[in-house]
This record gives sequence, C-alpha cells and structure tokens, in this order.
Amino acid sequence: MTLQSVNPATGQVIETFAETSPDALDRILERADAASRAWSRAAVRERAERLRVAARILRERKDAYGRTMALEMGKPLAQGVGEAEKCAWACEYYADQGEGFLAPQPRSTDASKSYVRFDALGSVFAIMPWNFPFWQVFRFAAPALLAGNAGILKHAPNVSRCALEIEQVFREAGFPDGLFRAVLLSNEGAGRVIADPRVHAVTLTGSDRAGSQVAEQAGRHLKKTVLELGGSDPFIVLEDADLDRAVVTAAEARLINSGQSCIAAKRFIVVESVAERFVGQFAAALQGRKVGDPLDPATQVGPQARLDLRANLHSQVQESVKRGARLLLGGKVAPGPGAFYPPTLLVAVEPGMPAFDQETFGPVAAVIVAKDEADAIRLANASRYGLGASVWTADRERGERIARELEVGSVFVNGLVKSDPRLPFGGVKRSGYGRELSEYGLREFVNVKTVWVA
Repeated sequence: MTLQSVNPATGQVIETFAETSPDALDRILERADAASRAWSRAAVRERAERLRVAARILRERKDAYGRTMALEMGKPLAQGVGEAEKCAWACEYYADQGEGFLAPQPRSTDASKSYVRFDALGSVFAIMPWNFPFWQVFRFAAPALLAGNAGILKHAPNVSRCALEIEQVFREAGFPDGLFRAVLLSNEGAGRVIADPRVHAVTLTGSDRAGSQVAEQAGRHLKKTVLELGGSDPFIVLEDADLDRAVVTAAEARLINSGQSCIAAKRFIVVESVAERFVGQFAAALQGRKVGDPLDPATQVGPQARLDLRANLHSQVQESVKRGARLLLGGKVAPGPGAFYPPTLLVAVEPGMPAFDQETFGPVAAVIVAKDEADAIRLANASRYGLGASVWTADRERGERIARELEVGSVFVNGLVKSDPRLPFGGVKRSGYGRELSEYGLREFVNVKTVWVA
C-alpha cells in the first residue's frame, strides 16, 4: 500500500510513500525498546540538552517546515511558521523544567526513608492527526522523551512528509538512534503496534470515534492511554462583555487553522440582550478574512485538508439549515480546484442540529441565543464534548464562578482558548481523558514508583 500527500489547495499529488513493511516495523520496535532502556539511564540534564538542540533546529528551519505544512494540509504559511516556533518553545520548556518535574518527592512515613520517583515506561506509540502536524507531535514527544521514553509516531497518512521531517529533527538533535521513529501505516495498521508487547503506552489525538477504537484495543492489552479527542467548544458572551474585543477574538477562535482545530470555538452562545449587535459585528469580522493560497503570506484562511472533510462539513451546514438554522454568511462550496470552504455563519442554531450537536471541523460558526447567564451555562454543557470554553464578561469573579460550572478541561475568561506548555491540556466526556503539557502531561507516561526504606 502507498500513502499520498495531496496539496489541498490544488488537488495535485505532491509525494507518495511506501507503507512501512511488517519486517521493518518489527526492527523499529525492537530498536526503540533497546534505545529506551539505555536512554532512561541517562541523566535528565543530558536528555534536556538534546531537546535544546531540537528547539534550535526547529527555529532555524521554521520557514521550511511552515511550507511543508502548507503544501501537505493547507495551513496558512504564517501559522505554520508559528507552529514550528511553538514546538521549539515546548522543547525549551521541558528542558528547563523537566528535572524539577522528575525529581523524587520525599514522603514522611514509618520508614527511615520513603519517596516517590518517576521512571520511564518504555516505548510510547503516538497516533497523531493532520491538523497541527508538528505541534501535536512535539507536545507528546518533548515530555515523553525527556522522561526517558522512546517515541513511535504514526502520523495521519496525508502528512507523511511532516512525520519524516520531525523524525529527522530528533535524529539531528543527537537523540539515540532508534529512540524516535516515524512509521508510515494506514489507520488499520495501528492495531498491530498497540498489541505489540514492546509498546508500553498509547496516546491519540483525533475524533471520539477513533478514541473509542484505540481505547478498546489498548485496554485489551492493558496499555496506558491518553486520548485528546474532539470538541465543540462554547464561546459565551454575557451582557457586560466588551463586545469589540469579544468579536475580534471570536473570529480568530473560529478561523484559526482554517477552522480545523479541536479547541476552536464552535458554538457562540450569546445572551439575547446583546445578540443582535454581536451577530452583526461577527459577520463583518468573518467576512473580512482573506481566503486563498496557503503559501501566500496574506492568506488568513486556507483550504480544508481534504475534499472528503469539506464534503462532510458542507453536509453539516446543509442539514442544520434544513432543521431551522439560518445561513447569514458563506455555506457554499467554492468552485475550482482545491478543498476551499468559505467562512460561514449560522444563526438560530439549537440543540438537535449538527452545528450544535456535532464537531464542525472547519470555518463554520454557530450562534445560539441564551436567555441569561444560567441558560448560557446550560447550553454550554448540553454537549457530549468537554474540551475548552471561553467566557466573556467585565466581571472577572463572575467569569471564574462560571468556570467552575462548565464541564470542560480548560476555561479561558476573556481570552482565546489555546494550548500552552505551562498548562495542562485535555478534556472530559467525549473529548477524552488524560492530560498533555505541563508537569501533568510529563507524568502521564512514567511509572510513579514508591520507594520505602526501613
């Protein structure tokens, strides 16, 4: 079987790749297992130094990596360059903080000495998505490798060149041979890796459907898992919000990465006293974004990553309109080559419509009107997902109080929901479990070991 990279802006095949053969996969897993055993005995400072070199490589080649992302999945060039820089930041963060995160923690017990230490597990198998083809990988790999583990990456088939370039970063940074490898497999081929006894943990970022399948497979083989799945994040605008700021952030939150982000705001829940003003300003902000070739530095919204994804998004819009939503902007498939879809605004959205109930993975914003604060919270929680939420109010204490009531993994008051190496990232409900980033993400893939000395 061959894998293809297709330029979503033109529909042209860029590159083809041969799938990793069973024999080659076996050798990769064997080498990673051996490499992780030696690497886990290296000093944390030595591991940290390799991450610092990786960060330097990422910054030196950020323009080239941004271009690769633009060609393979349509990310606007400036956003891809920024993504490479963010990966460098994560490497430096763990290089700086990792030794403290992994330091043994003393405990006072009936022993003469007792403490908790954090030891590597072994090989971590990562099944990663195409939408942030570098960042999703580095936010697992930087802490996992620093903790002493090996990494085996199965990237989305349409970003195979990104996968190989990431492997090369770690190789050139001086990590041991075989410690981080990319395997080119179909989605079906991942099951063989999960079952292999040389793999000790699995992390997946993807849909809730994929998460259920991976959790079932990993559970059968008693493998630790972290799942970061879909989201239908609410963006709550209350009557005392700074509407100008909220609208600017709302447009950015919905259109970042051309709308293809799990933590992009998708359901804009606005109290009725300011709904009309918000909708008017929001429509203008969405309409003002430049759609075009992702290699053009002026482009703000690129194509969808694949034609089938665009078709699914358009179907969600059409079905929502059929069920009573009103289309104020966009909602039409662009003519010509590529997988472009325009910024789209739906109003009068209610539960029971795809735009409310499902994850819309593209530049489609759904406005839901709430009676008041309590109704806004009810609507925000009326979702099978629970990844992130944004709350807009002039009263910070009010925002923090609302944050306690929202069934999500992250709440940003008067700000854009984003991932940050310093903060734990993950969700609840159908948005998955476990955490990435910060010390919590580092400790997901370690053996939390008790040592008791008489």
